[in-house]
Amino acid sequence: MPAVKPNQHILKIVPYVAGEAEVEGVSDPAKLSSNESPLGPSPQALRAYAGAAATLERYPDGGASALRTALAEQHGASPEQIVCGTGSEQLIDILAQAYSGPGDEVIFGQYGFIIYHLATLASGATPVPVPEVDFTLDVDGLLEAVTDRTRIVFIANPNNPTGTHISTEEVRRLRAGLPEQVLLVIDAAYCEYADVEDYGFGWELVNDDPGNTVVLRTFSKIYGLAALRVGWAYCPREVAGVLHRVRGVFNVSHPAQVAAIAALADSEHTARAKAHNQQWLPWLSDQISSLGLEVSPSLGNFVLIHFADPEQSQAADLSLRQGGIILRPVGGYGLPQCLRASVGLGHENERMVELLKDFSS
Repeated sequence: MPAVKPNQHILKIVPYVAGEAEVEGVSDPAKLSSNESPLGPSPQALRAYAGAAATLERYPDGGASALRTALAEQHGASPEQIVCGTGSEQLIDILAQAYSGPGDEVIFGQYGFIIYHLATLASGATPVPVPEVDFTLDVDGLLEAVTDRTRIVFIANPNNPTGTHISTEEVRRLRAGLPEQVLLVIDAAYCEYADVEDYGFGWELVNDDPGNTVVLRTFSKIYGLAALRVGWAYCPREVAGVLHRVRGVFNVSHPAQVAAIAALADSEHTARAKAHNQQWLPWLSDQISSLGLEVSPSLGNFVLIHFADPEQSQAADLSLRQGGIILRPVGGYGLPQCLRASVGLGHENERMVELLKDFSS
């Protein structure tokens, strides 16, 4: 046995496994396992990233000042209320570290983004997953789970991996029902894709007194910058001050910062990415449903496909991989009977449906 030992709560963590990108014996498969943008980054972002290569000997701006200013200008916010991170995952980690610890509890939906569970364990706190209704967050259940040990409630809206959402009214009801000392963290990674009247992720709650709501955003999805790891939090000034104390000093690289600024400015590319999703998301849902498979209603850039049982899901996954399409098994989320499929390019989506049709026949 080694002489040095980690904190015991760390050993409870099962390391995160990312979506696969390769299939043995299959050349150039379509990776539809990680909810990445099929259109890729903005050409302006690519040029900005390439230009940053000339100054790689320089440390980045530790406060990401220019990026925070650009975000503030676009969203009508104050730069002092924005904190940038190495993807929104880092911000989830440091929120859990800063606001919870041993003896505390952190609440989230049973099918919520798995990082909530892992970050809670890493902080030493106790994860409290709350059952969902029809694969959708249950606000009453979340509120009933609150105890005097509750420190944080994480929600993703739209949620990953289900794609489901709760309405603006329900988000506000959740915040109103939580004690003031409980931090509500709203993960809005997929908000740019959402386009229904009852959807709102709670941006306006951040500035409500007493300042106990945080909204997380990312450049990994619609902006197509997943490889650069850029996320940001919009939060009360007091929370921002805490996050700046905990985050890494140079946590977002200079190439990532300039690429994110350029991506933010290229509204035409973002609009094309959204239009592509608006075209293919309902098509995929309708086509897969027509095969007799249940598909959860999604506001993201992916669909959750339900099979009869885990064995059928595994068989479908194998069949799709052999045909060059990689989806995401979600047994780690407690959904062994499901596969999550990202919206891909047109020919990739059509190929996925063809393979599912062959499998179902």
